[in-house]
Amino acid sequence: MHTNFYFLRQLAPALAPHLTGLKFMECFSQDRDEVVLVFAQAKGKTNYYKPFYIKATLRPDFSGLLFPEVVQRARTNSIDLFEDVTGGEEGAGRVVTGVRSFLNERCLAIQLEDNYALLFKFFGNRPNLLAFQGDTVVELFNTKLVADQQLNINALDRPIDQSWEAFERAGYDHRKLFPTFGKVVNAYLKEEERGKGGKEEGSDGTANPVGEGEQKWRLIQQVLAQLEQPHYYLTKFEHRPTLSLLSFGEVYRDFDDPIEAANRFYISYNGLNTFEREKADLLRLLEKRLKRAEALIDANIQRLIAREEGATHEEMGHILMANLHDIPEVPGARSPERVELYDFYRDQPITIKLKTDLSPQKNAENYYRKAKNEKIEEEHLNQQIANREAEIERINAYQTALETIQTLKELRKYIKQHNLLSESAIEGPVQLFKEVIFENFRILIGRNAKNNDLLTQKYAHKEDLWLHARDVSGSHVVIKYQAGKTFPKSVIERAAELAAWYSKRRTDSLCPVIVTPKKFVRKPKGLAEGQVVVDKEDVVMVVPRGE
Repeated sequence: MHTNFYFLRQLAPALAPHLTGLKFMECFSQDRDEVVLVFAQAKGKTNYYKPFYIKATLRPDFSGLLFPEVVQRARTNSIDLFEDVTGGEEGAGRVVTGVRSFLNERCLAIQLEDNYALLFKFFGNRPNLLAFQGDTVVELFNTKLVADQQLNINALDRPIDQSWEAFERAGYDHRKLFPTFGKVVNAYLKEEERGKGGKEEGSDGTANPVGEGEQKWRLIQQVLAQLEQPHYYLTKFEHRPTLSLLSFGEVYRDFDDPIEAANRFYISYNGLNTFEREKADLLRLLEKRLKRAEALIDANIQRLIAREEGATHEEMGHILMANLHDIPEVPGARSPERVELYDFYRDQPITIKLKTDLSPQKNAENYYRKAKNEKIEEEHLNQQIANREAEIERINAYQTALETIQTLKELRKYIKQHNLLSESAIEGPVQLFKEVIFENFRILIGRNAKNNDLLTQKYAHKEDLWLHARDVSGSHVVIKYQAGKTFPKSVIERAAELAAWYSKRRTDSLCPVIVTPKKFVRKPKGLAEGQVVVDKEDVVMVVPRGE
């Protein structure tokens, strides 16, 4: 939160007494992404009295402010900046008239006489220092950010309707109303919501249920009250030092003064050595993958639960067949659009949709076919859940092992051994490719040209069956071999349907598909991504059909 609006709003009035009345005497850089500003009482360019320094780091991966007591300027490799604003060679300097923040924006401005201003802009990976005269940009620190030339300092305030009514209209999504909360505050809110569990104590001490939106709104108001009169905490969040206005994470120091808090955070963050930084980055990456795996498990479980609600396709097929005599004939059609029949599974009426161009018996067959696909999908969902659970186990094992590693050499060796920076190391081949389970055979489908090469060259074995739509671009499809089993004709046809579907012949009524053992597929040097040579092939004709 060190560049967050709520912190900058506290930092601006804290800086004002230190800067107001001083002159902006000097600005220089001796590092590519670092700039030093010097403010002082002075009569000449080098005759400073009680200087006040601001050291700004403006890297894409980190931006922040430090207010050191002393800055030693190097004799070489140092360049003067913003000379027109400081007064150039004359060294007169311009007097600071105030310091201000901007409503709901990550900017801090030091206002100077003659309508000049220095603006620290902390926008994600595009931080910068700009000099304005009036509302016109006169100089940039990072000149590569050309869009900053169009910034208007007088238009940076960002009023947002943050009323209860706006919160209701936003569907109780606070991020739309409070975009400047940032990761720390959002994580704090999420943890507090989970702890309250939708209940609040009444006057008699008992728990009274409250609406989800009302509870969240009250919690937001409590957080806003803390942000208005904050304490400053140096904490650890997502494995890195963090400055927070809320007591959250692993707090190891707190402050009353925002300037001191900014200094301690800056030193703590930039004091990380290479080993600590790489280890923290890896732990954050693993944490992100862990959360994603848990979310996918939840999504698949919800899909399984939703399938259990109401009648299954198989049950509807049985109900249709048992009640054929009750289905009325419709003039000009074989079946009505929908029919109400007796559901003997639940002892109540049920409404079933029918295709009017099919007979009742054919409609029943259609429901039986869907039921077969339902079972396949259920097997697939269960397999996905098992895969994600295994992924979570691997991530937990990696996290445990990383805790014991104490040197950069060990860390990099472990990363290389387990290929931790690659998605495939965590997810495994199942997640790299689309997968369909059909009659207990695994069918893997490439996602793009590069992914096709990976599937065919690395994850397909010579006994596997390889398929591809003939004479057009499309996905490589592989049926995994099972020891002692031949490939059933129905499985080959299903895989061919998928190969046709994931090709440029998707809209054809019939598509020729190459079928061959993987041992007859090779990739000579010089072929483009996804291209192969097939030495021996059979061809089947199928109707393209997706998952």
